[in-house]
Amino acid sequence: MPVALAVTVSPRLPGLLGPAGWRALTGERPVVALPGAAATAAALRAAGWAVTDLPGAAVAEARPDAVVALVGDERPEGAEVVEGAPEPVGAGLLDVVAVMDRLRSPGGCPWDAEQTHSSLRGYLLEEAHEAYDAIVDDDPVAMREELGDVLLQVVFHARVAAEAAPGRRFDVDDVAGELVGKLVRRHPHVFGDAGGAGPRPDTAAVEAGWEEIKKAEKQRRSPTEGVSRSQPAASWGAALVRRAGRAGLPVPEPADLAARSPEELGERLLAVVSAAAGRGWDVEDALREAVRRYAGELDAAALERPAD
Repeated sequence: MPVALAVTVSPRLPGLLGPAGWRALTGERPVVALPGAAATAAALRAAGWAVTDLPGAAVAEARPDAVVALVGDERPEGAEVVEGAPEPVGAGLLDVVAVMDRLRSPGGCPWDAEQTHSSLRGYLLEEAHEAYDAIVDDDPVAMREELGDVLLQVVFHARVAAEAAPGRRFDVDDVAGELVGKLVRRHPHVFGDAGGAGPRPDTAAVEAGWEEIKKAEKQRRSPTEGVSRSQPAASWGAALVRRAGRAGLPVPEPADLAARSPEELGERLLAVVSAAAGRGWDVEDALREAVRRYAGELDAAALERPAD
């Protein structure tokens, strides 16, 4: 007798069943599980359900009675398929965590098991730069791959931290929780009382509110705090100038910018790089030193300003 219903389940979330899945199981037909649904079958048995494990679809189809089969990838022929456990968006991230756990566990990869935060830090920068290049190139295939490599670094560092000594230990759920909490706190116009009906704040108001919330969270006195010093000097300087302007602190006197487009500006900057190279000067080092001096000036100005 053919299988009456084939109920798909989630191998990542074995305790998950949607309304359609529960309706399929609450009839009078016996419930069986094919190998891809073993974890869900175990979870149901632990909750008091009678579920019989079967080695394959052919065995289920050969039974004399009509059954409801919990299935993974293998589907019995002729059965009505019920989507029993629709996975939420992002469920695939669980696979990333599971693979990393396998790599770092006994019997996994020796190289992965030996890595530390320190040994991995260069890869984080490298992968971020490659993802940036893919975005600049507007290459969606490369973006997907390179963003996956960035995600790998996040999961890798979280897994290393999960093995750390007490006081230094955290895991990927802690990372996710920290991020979610931050996003909710910094978007009160979406998640707070201001998130209801009515006019929406404009971008300028959102940015101003974001800065105020960050200031209250971090208790920072100077715009230099929390800005990465290891980023390229141009982006470091731009970040300081933006923050200083928002904080009402001095910004460097703007140069006379005769360029009429970003493209022309880029050509002029490249010409400066070429001229500096001809004199044996390193433009990155020169700009970094100037930004470092400016950061010191900002710190001094911030300390002189009375606290709020």
